[in-house]
Amino acid sequence: MGGTTVGARLDAAVRELSPGYFSVVMATGIISVGLGYDGRRLLSRCLLVLSVAAFVGLVLLNAWRLVSHRAELVDDLTHLSGGFGFFTFVAAADVLSARIAADQATLALWLLGVGAACWLLRGYAAPWTTRLGADDRPVTAVANGTWFLWAVGGQSVAVAAAVLAVERPGPALPAVAVGTWFLGVFLYAVTGLFVAMRLLAHDLGADDLTAPYWIAMGAAAITTLAGAEITLLPHDAVLDAAGSAIRGGDLFAWVLATWLVPALVAAGWWRHVTHRVPLRYDVHLWSIVFPLGMYAVASTRLGVADGFPLLVDIGRVWIWVALAAWAVTSVAGVAHVVRRVLRP
Repeated sequence: MGGTTVGARLDAAVRELSPGYFSVVMATGIISVGLGYDGRRLLSRCLLVLSVAAFVGLVLLNAWRLVSHRAELVDDLTHLSGGFGFFTFVAAADVLSARIAADQATLALWLLGVGAACWLLRGYAAPWTTRLGADDRPVTAVANGTWFLWAVGGQSVAVAAAVLAVERPGPALPAVAVGTWFLGVFLYAVTGLFVAMRLLAHDLGADDLTAPYWIAMGAAAITTLAGAEITLLPHDAVLDAAGSAIRGGDLFAWVLATWLVPALVAAGWWRHVTHRVPLRYDVHLWSIVFPLGMYAVASTRLGVADGFPLLVDIGRVWIWVALAAWAVTSVAGVAHVVRRVLRP
């Protein structure tokens, strides 16, 4: 990284800042939620503070990037690999919204509104901008795990709307939750088709099988969580009409997420052990931490919604797996910043 002063190196870091860095907030926020369900209130609150600080800091850094390095930001926005990373902002805002809904319902509603608006705007623009920015043909040749963030963003809106509906009763929020849940399922299916075509029709080496493929599991897990939160709401006409489909869909999504875990672990072994690709810190490691935390919370809430105590127990154990992954990744991330910006 160029520059001889800390300011110059920080400016260079901002120029290269990945739009997917809001996955730090997603991972920290959802683990805070899971620890809260496990009764670890102090630890949950500490992670909430960290997630809020990370969210504010990343918003400021991205504003800096917009002002000083607009060309690089636009390039990410129109790129097939980086463009879907902007959906991490949507999910980060909605995870925080769901986390603070019980204590700060008004602020949570604003976060939900911002997240939903950005998801719609980016969602409508995604096919257009990524197609314009596609240098490779066919597009399926570069499909990857980050594309599942489109579905994650939609389901995060569903989660936040369903959680807030408890604090702000009325027909609007449940309808938003149900609508975005179904849209999220559709987007997951479409994305899965493109990624499957990439895996089956194009060469895939060890260097290509990166951490973002874990987002496929995280997207299935957040679909489970959104369905469980909707199921737990008091029923009205919308929920009565959609309830059976959602109840079956969230159980299917949990089974899919569970099935993907061993496959993804095996893929990581094949990449880093069999082919000896070095395991170094980068932003994509948070694409593993978030799905782990989301799987824990989704298991807990599905167990509560459907009356499966075993799933609740799985969630309580798994949240500590997610916390351990969060701690290791956080230490690596801090060391990375110190090496590249503060003490190169």
